[in-house]
Amino acid sequence: MDLSAIAADLAAHWHVYATMPFIAALIGYLTKRVAIEMMFRPLEFRGIRPFLGWQGVIPANSRRMATTAVDLLTKNLLDPREVFARLDPEEMVAQLEEPLLKAVDEVTREVFETYQPRLWEMLPARAQQLLVDRVRAQAPVVVKRLMREVASNVDEVLDVNDMLINAMVRDKSLTCRLIREVAAPEFRFIARSGIGFGFVIGLVQLIAWALTKQPVIMPIFGFVTGFVTDWLALKMIFYPRQPRRFLFFTWQGMFQKRRAQVAADYGALIAEEVLTAGNVLEAVLTGPRADKLFALVTREVQRTVDAQAGLAKPLVALAVGGREYQQMKQAAAEKAIAYLPETVKHVESYATDALDVRNTIVEKMQQLTPLEFEGILRPAFKQDEWKLIAVGAVIGGLVGELQVLLLLH
Repeated sequence: MDLSAIAADLAAHWHVYATMPFIAALIGYLTKRVAIEMMFRPLEFRGIRPFLGWQGVIPANSRRMATTAVDLLTKNLLDPREVFARLDPEEMVAQLEEPLLKAVDEVTREVFETYQPRLWEMLPARAQQLLVDRVRAQAPVVVKRLMREVASNVDEVLDVNDMLINAMVRDKSLTCRLIREVAAPEFRFIARSGIGFGFVIGLVQLIAWALTKQPVIMPIFGFVTGFVTDWLALKMIFYPRQPRRFLFFTWQGMFQKRRAQVAADYGALIAEEVLTAGNVLEAVLTGPRADKLFALVTREVQRTVDAQAGLAKPLVALAVGGREYQQMKQAAAEKAIAYLPETVKHVESYATDALDVRNTIVEKMQQLTPLEFEGILRPAFKQDEWKLIAVGAVIGGLVGELQVLLLLH
């Protein structure tokens, strides 16, 4: 080995050698940025299936990601019975008073005008109002009874898992946001770590090139830079799970170390974007178990019609045949159900505060074991992280080959 020749070459081409660690640092950074963006973009597949193309890792696996996130929520963070028990029937009725009474008034008048128009027209205005008032007086009682029954049997009228998974799959950007915003510091670390790791590998690359002058050195080191820095960055996010101490230094996986902030961000996103009062009410009214709720409403409305018809007979001489009477009860129930979506919108604000989803999640997340806590973000990487590492390695190799062309020509 001719050290004088190496020294002379270093002196003659010092500017070329000086750029190597910086280019390696750039490779490290760019491969990380590309890997991160490939996790989230594009939301839909671009290319020619199945030969060529790409879809963001998370959008492509949105159902699996959503299922994993929902399993974590319902098994470890939220008990639907406990959460929905916080809705106070008395307060719900108070919040619904105005739209509820309006709906009862309209349903009662419409049903009687449809099935007994002549009788309704013959009744004095005072008698009409008396009948309507009696039905209205029963409405709060019926709503409270329904609320208590729904709260004690929430699983029968609301499929929480189905609601949450559908909300996240329907909006792939929501699933991406859930991971990207919660793990924003981790993603910044991944990108920036590529600079430091790449610079160090670039110094080794500089020495290897000075000693060998082999063109294959550059793409190999570019490949290694992309591969190793991606792999190291992903590992440093999650490991070690518990704080480790070495002499004067203590280190821990970034995600575990940020537990308090992650819990706050995750709880806020779930409460504001996923498990919202609006989504819950929509799922109750349109989800796979909505028929159970409608059956409850139908039963209560028909019971109320029976009670009020019995009370009103001496006043209104209600002469309705058996079949027509049953049709009238069914019509009343159907009209009441039709008013539900518009009526329940008035309790969204109260329900949001009462359910207190955000604080519940934050509190429960603090109680998770490190392994359970890791499960919040890890599924976003685990199954497909090899693709991200491989892409980083290939890009690094290509940039390394470009270095060779620049150095030789």
